[in-house]
Amino acid sequence: MTLSLHRLLSKIIRNGTLIVRGSCGETYYGSGGGRTVAIRFTDEAAEKALVSDPQLQLGELYMDGRIIVEQGDIYEFLALIKDNTLKEGLTFQILMRSLGRIIASQFRNRVPINHNRRNVAHHYDLDERLFALFLDEDWQYSCAYFNPPGISLDEAQIAKKRHIVAKLLAEPGHKALEIGSGWGGMAMYLAESSGVDVTGITLSTEQLKISKERAARRGLAGSVRFELQDYYHLPADQRYDRIVSVGMFEHVGRLNYRKFFNKVTDVLSDDGVMVLHSIGQPYPAVYNNPWMDKYIFPGGYIPSLSEVLPAIEKAGLLVSDIEILPMHYAYTLRHWRERFMANRDKAIALYDERFARMWEFYLAASEMAFTHEAFHIFQIQIVKKRTAVPDNRDYIYEREAELYAFEQGRMPLEQIAG
Repeated sequence: MTLSLHRLLSKIIRNGTLIVRGSCGETYYGSGGGRTVAIRFTDEAAEKALVSDPQLQLGELYMDGRIIVEQGDIYEFLALIKDNTLKEGLTFQILMRSLGRIIASQFRNRVPINHNRRNVAHHYDLDERLFALFLDEDWQYSCAYFNPPGISLDEAQIAKKRHIVAKLLAEPGHKALEIGSGWGGMAMYLAESSGVDVTGITLSTEQLKISKERAARRGLAGSVRFELQDYYHLPADQRYDRIVSVGMFEHVGRLNYRKFFNKVTDVLSDDGVMVLHSIGQPYPAVYNNPWMDKYIFPGGYIPSLSEVLPAIEKAGLLVSDIEILPMHYAYTLRHWRERFMANRDKAIALYDERFARMWEFYLAASEMAFTHEAFHIFQIQIVKKRTAVPDNRDYIYEREAELYAFEQGRMPLEQIAG
């Protein structure tokens, strides 16, 4: 093992046990209690690369098969690192790379270029059969709602839709807009459960195609439509009684929050209600995780509430309700990761081994963010008039009971990918 890697791991791993196997044999780090993880480096150059830039290289080396987890799994390895205090292990080289990323991030924030469609295509236009390997039957690619605890992923995703639609207070005759409509599940649930006319917009051509096919199969073409549309170009003279956005706001970018909510002000009716469901982090980030930005969500940014709320206020909108879901995405990601690993051979057949390892690292790292870094889900209910919603939350639970009754007689969902 290189001396620089030995020094770094000696400073970082204090709690738990990390066994590192390399060209020079086996080395133990940590107290001997807690998690026990064993990794192996396939070459000395991989050891040097990890020390030079761990934020990027850890994921890349795992993708390339140059770091192999031999005891435990990649989630356990990432969690072991987060169980310890990383600050003590920072080297001058790591600090300089971090400083460079801060400068680059600030530059991009001040010279914004709209790459929304390209960024969306990078992730969401992948082969639809990939997502069928791990998502629920309705292809909900956002945090589920595990209420009551212990329910299945499919049940939790239905509970998520039920909870959000209850907050919308949608009624027959309303016109609704979904910003970031995914594969159409939320729009169809809203239309069928509440009798509203729904327009869903997306920047993914693959999701658009599947959404239209699904709506047609369910006989909803007259009440649910999907369009390839950027929210920013929505016509200001078109008003909606209800607006919902689930798992899309993470792609808006912090420089565009004012634009986003100004557009909401333009298109939300005076008595309208919006529900925004997004991943949140406990404080603003100085730059994105470089591996996630390069391989998974280019241009994405996880907001903090302190960044979002001022933009809502400056757009002339009112916050009528905020709910924090601290651990529900951790549970969701665990289900996704277990399902993906059970179908890993199919992912390799669709792409290759390197892609499968990339996806495994992505799901594990995302789960770890919720179990160890205080990431969470926030749901913000937004109105123009405070009288648009009741002054207590009882209506949410009453409406959820009505929606649950509707679900018992709803047409079964079909598997999208055959």
